Amino acid sequence: MLGPVPRGTHKRWTGWLASLPLLSAGMAAVAEPVTLPYGAWPSAIAAADLAGAAVAMADLQVANGQPWWRESRPEERGRQVLVTRDPDGTRRIVTPGDFDVRTRVHEYGGASYLVLPDGSVVFSHYRDQRLYRQRPGRAPEPLTPAGYRYADCTLHPAGDRLVCVREDHTEATRRENGEERNEIVAVPLDAGGPGTVLVTGSDFVAYPRLSPDGRRLAWVQWNHPNMPWDSSTLHVAELGASGIGKPVQVAGGPAESVIEPAWDRDGSLYFISDRSGWWNLYRWRDGEVRAVSPMARESGGPLWTHGASSYALTGDGRAVVRHSQDAVDRLGVLDLGSGTLRDLDLPFTSVTDIRLLDRDTAVLLAGSALRPPVLLAIDLSSGAHRVLHEPAPTDLAAEWISVPEAIEFPTAAGPGGEPRTAHAWFYPPRNPQARGPKGERPPLLVFVHGGPTAVARASFSLQRQYWTSRGFAIVDVNYGGSTTYGRDYRRRLNGQWGVVDVQDCVAAVDYLVGQGRVHADRVAIRGGSAGGFTTLAALAFTDRFKAGANYFGISDIAALAADSHKFERMYDVSLVGPPDPALYRARSPIHHLDRFSEPLVTFQGSEDKVVPPNQSRMIVEALRRKGVPVAYLEFEGEAHGFRRAENIVRAQEAELYFYGAIFGFEPDGDIEPLPIDNWPMSAR
Repeated sequence: MLGPVPRGTHKRWTGWLASLPLLSAGMAAVAEPVTLPYGAWPSAIAAADLAGAAVAMADLQVANGQPWWRESRPEERGRQVLVTRDPDGTRRIVTPGDFDVRTRVHEYGGASYLVLPDGSVVFSHYRDQRLYRQRPGRAPEPLTPAGYRYADCTLHPAGDRLVCVREDHTEATRRENGEERNEIVAVPLDAGGPGTVLVTGSDFVAYPRLSPDGRRLAWVQWNHPNMPWDSSTLHVAELGASGIGKPVQVAGGPAESVIEPAWDRDGSLYFISDRSGWWNLYRWRDGEVRAVSPMARESGGPLWTHGASSYALTGDGRAVVRHSQDAVDRLGVLDLGSGTLRDLDLPFTSVTDIRLLDRDTAVLLAGSALRPPVLLAIDLSSGAHRVLHEPAPTDLAAEWISVPEAIEFPTAAGPGGEPRTAHAWFYPPRNPQARGPKGERPPLLVFVHGGPTAVARASFSLQRQYWTSRGFAIVDVNYGGSTTYGRDYRRRLNGQWGVVDVQDCVAAVDYLVGQGRVHADRVAIRGGSAGGFTTLAALAFTDRFKAGANYFGISDIAALAADSHKFERMYDVSLVGPPDPALYRARSPIHHLDRFSEPLVTFQGSEDKVVPPNQSRMIVEALRRKGVPVAYLEFEGEAHGFRRAENIVRAQEAELYFYGAIFGFEPDGDIEPLPIDNWPMSAR
């Protein structure tokens, strides 16, 4: 590790740069770049800009001919509001200032509202998790009692009741077996109340979908210890005034994941299944299941949140479908009869929340490597598209944007000795005003996505550009277990969490070092939640990394299994194996501090129910006692992921300050110092 740069050394360079004609990211470079230490480059992106960029859209729906969506408000303590776009193009915020549209079903939520034909809205209020009905021009009124959570509601064709996923948190239910109950219920729109149970008996339910005539109900269910991407089943039952008839299992089973059922106008039921090894679209009609358009690509993803929509039926024999491979999304129009897929020529690499504005126009959320996510309308015939809303626009010029490169590299062999490769996105440093010292290689930040059943896409992220514009290289690793690479790749992590993910991160670093693209001794690893676990495991079980940033990561698998919320309470069984004290101890970084000697900074929310704060406190305190350099910030009122602007800013700047101390450079700008215990380190 190189020695530190004396504090204040590069300020004269910063002052000189400020006098150049180039003062804005939106202007073209007009001067020769100045040589500065990597990490110390002045950037057009401040941490405060990241709070603005954290304004994000989710839960896109179409109702009454208009798009509706949920939008975050970092400047309002992370509140979520419902927004719509009126026919004249006016964007209108619907949610009053004292309400927060978010559900905590499965803790990750999703599908938290429904717009009714009369223009009123039913939504879940985050604070008490009750459903409220908000009629036009009136304040929201409670529809359901306390003690329950609701998600993914749909309106019965009769218009008199909602059919919803309900999570029962009442004391009576908790006394039965210690777990909340997940069911599908009918809630009368006029009288309200907790709802009448329609579907019960399984540990989890999702996607309640009514046939167009309201006579049949389809839904997805699964049981512990499975996660929905490991094993789930699709069921259909007749729905009458007194409840449902005997269910019929349409698809799914021990080695099949079924998601996203949707009824077509002709009574056919479509759904996505990975029975072929890839999440593809299938049709159930007259008791028979058939693949619509088999392909070695994914048309679905892991069911972390309710209501995800990877396709939409037009009602005239077509569907608009997302299909993904190697972490890149494409959009196509599928002929449901012939299975012919016609791709649309779009400049976007990520697509979510596909809905229909009308039979020939789709709306969706889309992102690319050069532009933040937008709300997009697409003509399905011509492929012409127009942006309806961009919640976090940027004026960052192309000269500042590090465009990712897809890399595939050799990694540890499989269980039978077969050679394997893994995948990642590589972002080189990019700054038109600065360059690194001659002969030097940039420091590398290894990004580890959460989940771990998830994927890192090449979508524009101001946070990644924050680092690359300061002189860091980034490798965003899609380790074994990531999606869009097929079921076999996803299942690499089964029983191997803390092994395969760590091996792939190490392999990505070795590959880039071998190519001479990054500094071999200035490598840090960072991740949140499950990515935080991989960060801690990489520091505990390898010598490849010189520092780590842990965002609400897991340090003790057994403690997580004991403390976690219901949805993930048995996730450890598929990721690690059936509960075994010796195995869980062997995989948990907290129990291997003898090998843990590199500096660590940890960030945590005080109200995190997914990864409770004690997970972070334990590892920090243990390392502090051992004498390892460690820093800790716990943000009051934050849950799983930081939503408040001031905390987003503080965490980002603190992480930069931490790397400056460890790697020996002084970050540009005025950053509040971060107390680092046991630093500087004594000689080792």
